[in-house]
Amino acid sequence: MAILPIDGGRYGTKEMLTIFDDQKKIDYQLMIEGAVAISQSEIGMIPKSAGQNIFSVSRSGKITAKRVKQLEAKSDHDTAALVEALSEKCSAPARPWVHYGLTSNDLVDTSTSMQIKDTLSIIEPKIAKLAVILAQKAMEYKDIPAVGRTHGQHASIIAFGLKFANWAAEMAKHIERIEEMKKRVLICKTLGVVGTGSLMGARAVEVQRRVARRLGLYPAEVTTQVIPRERYAEYIFQLALTGSTLEKISIEIRNLQRTEIGEVSEHFKEGQMGSSAVPVKRNPIKSERISSLSKMLRSQMSTAFENIPLWHERDLSNSANERFTIPMCSILLDEMLQTMIRIIEKLKVNTERIQSNLYVTRGQIFAEFVLEALIRKGVPRFEAYRDVQRVAFEAHDNGIDYIDAVKADPSISSKLTESEIERIFLPQSHLGASPQIISNVNTMVRKVCKKFI
Repeated sequence: MAILPIDGGRYGTKEMLTIFDDQKKIDYQLMIEGAVAISQSEIGMIPKSAGQNIFSVSRSGKITAKRVKQLEAKSDHDTAALVEALSEKCSAPARPWVHYGLTSNDLVDTSTSMQIKDTLSIIEPKIAKLAVILAQKAMEYKDIPAVGRTHGQHASIIAFGLKFANWAAEMAKHIERIEEMKKRVLICKTLGVVGTGSLMGARAVEVQRRVARRLGLYPAEVTTQVIPRERYAEYIFQLALTGSTLEKISIEIRNLQRTEIGEVSEHFKEGQMGSSAVPVKRNPIKSERISSLSKMLRSQMSTAFENIPLWHERDLSNSANERFTIPMCSILLDEMLQTMIRIIEKLKVNTERIQSNLYVTRGQIFAEFVLEALIRKGVPRFEAYRDVQRVAFEAHDNGIDYIDAVKADPSISSKLTESEIERIFLPQSHLGASPQIISNVNTMVRKVCKKFI
């Protein structure tokens, strides 16, 4: 598996890259061969001594990727080369029973399930860690009034922590989705050439059940020669979905770091340069990296879905691209999670700028609450709406603070006292249920993620 360069480094962590290493892939497949042999011997399908010998050799570490590649150069078949390499190390009486009743894709697909299982054991704790960090940030800023924006415009007031709570909740939902997905994706298939278990007969199902238990997988209910590719499509979709949430976070960080907004910024380490030409720039490069990688990750979904329809009991039109799509998606998301964790851990939040941005519109962000106050005084909604809008537009055109315009307009000031108007323009009064929502999210996140933290 080639490792693609990123900023002079590499995608993914060492632990993730190891899963897709050539030797590791062979080790997975040897584990399957051993689990099948010992399971077959337990029910009398092959001699017990043969099953024990194959099982022991498969875990001996004596079968190397180098030897398999030497044999593959001759046979031009990777699975056949692995089976031959295993047979070489087995005792003579055991050799006839190596790979008994199996076909190549029993090894290929089941080992892919094992890779995915180990991939998720790396990804899930990172999702959980990120969810918890986000929930902590949400709690830290749950009482800070901030601008809520829709369509890129100031809309109403939110607690700044609500941004983090939204992200934390969705990361926790990804944990739930992955846990639910496992029973469909982590599939063991040992049913032979066309999914009938032909050489093993009716006992093939029992062999598969035992192998699945040994490998920590779920036995396939039914297959052709291959595991249905809907399973892999769901896996790649889930990785892409998680990546899209990470990009959602990164885009908000990039927007909030814009010079005109300036509410957050990525950590800028000593000696770092934002531009080769402009010394003062501090670019959100890590968030931009996540956005870039997310596009690559999502693009793999199309290929995964194209792999679902195969000819008859199988063909090879999926095989070559899956050697890229599954490792690439796993490695990309691992990289993105690592990056986002670093971003959020060191994210700088400018509370003074958050406060000052509330007044960029000179108080017009409080228009919603003026409208609500008039309605409570018995003014029909659309009459109140038109007055609030008219005063707001006139104040904007004339460069007047909205609170002063409201106080000066008789259609509004005749309904509201000056002290009532001034209370409306206190941002802390308009957090609504934000603090409670944030607290609820924090509790939920910790419950979902507790097994990982």
